[in-house]
Amino acid sequence: MKALEIIKTGEMVVVEREKPQVGNGEILLKIKYVGFCGSDLSTYLGKNPLVQYPRIPGHEISAVIAEIGEGVPANFIAGQPVTVVPYTNCGQCTSCKQKRFNACRYNQTLGVQRDGAMAEYIAVPWQKVLADEALNDVQLALVEPMTVGFHAIDNAKVTDIDTVMVFGCGMIGSGAIVRAKLRGATVIAVDIDDAKLAIAKKLGADYVINSMQKNLHEELECLTNGNGPNVVIEAAGNPITYKAAIEEVAFAGRVVCIGYAGVEVAFQTKQWVQKELEIMGSRNANPSDFEAVIKYLKDCDLDTSLLITKTVDPAGAPQAMKEWSEAPGKVMKILVNF
Repeated sequence: MKALEIIKTGEMVVVEREKPQVGNGEILLKIKYVGFCGSDLSTYLGKNPLVQYPRIPGHEISAVIAEIGEGVPANFIAGQPVTVVPYTNCGQCTSCKQKRFNACRYNQTLGVQRDGAMAEYIAVPWQKVLADEALNDVQLALVEPMTVGFHAIDNAKVTDIDTVMVFGCGMIGSGAIVRAKLRGATVIAVDIDDAKLAIAKKLGADYVINSMQKNLHEELECLTNGNGPNVVIEAAGNPITYKAAIEEVAFAGRVVCIGYAGVEVAFQTKQWVQKELEIMGSRNANPSDFEAVIKYLKDCDLDTSLLITKTVDPAGAPQAMKEWSEAPGKVMKILVNF
């Protein structure tokens, strides 16, 4: 079968791999679409310390069931359209014991610590397979990336009395915008790209701010009556936005950090002590987040083309990755069609 492999920093190739055999308790999936994630870009750029080369990337999956192994429940049927929860959990660490499986200390994500789904077939445990015939192939590939933003909003315990500011309006930030609006919050989207801000507006953001063109602090003072947003979601992974999140959030506010800044970020401790802030990380997503995204995609009339920058076949994927690495701010989502 054909697969995409990152063999070293800056080099992705199409390779031939053996088609996987379906084992006991496993389901063999025929891949339809896989989305490139920011972690795949980091792997390509040599900036992902969790990856060893060569690595098949990909964990944003749309597929159909091709074959069912022994010990799989009867509700799974060949031909069903599915997506996949791409994380593992040990069940024994402190996170797992609190049922926060997304933050398992020993998690291995497809395409990161183990080979991913950028191939014609993949075999996965049945417990990780989510079947839903109401979603089309493209929608299924968007489920996992949207869950990450949904999970951040869940961590922040957002309600309809909150004002939520989202830094970074890529796929992760888009999920946070959608989830915050579903919970009735007022949403302020912040980015430096007008095209992404236009998408944020269509996804439900009440206000958008291009922080390169306008004074962020002055805009927030006006929009929040001088109080600042109750909740800030950091989905940009930038030292500037990390600092701004602490500076601009309201007193007794909540800051949820998704993005990796890549470098150390220094803060004045009085900024969060005096404000008595809740500052937390947000990693991956839980099963309830997947359920929520699937429900949203079934119930809404979202034009998924808003979120998809480009669709390529496997042969075109290496060039698409190269172009993305050269202009990362211009891409929402690249899908590979298998």
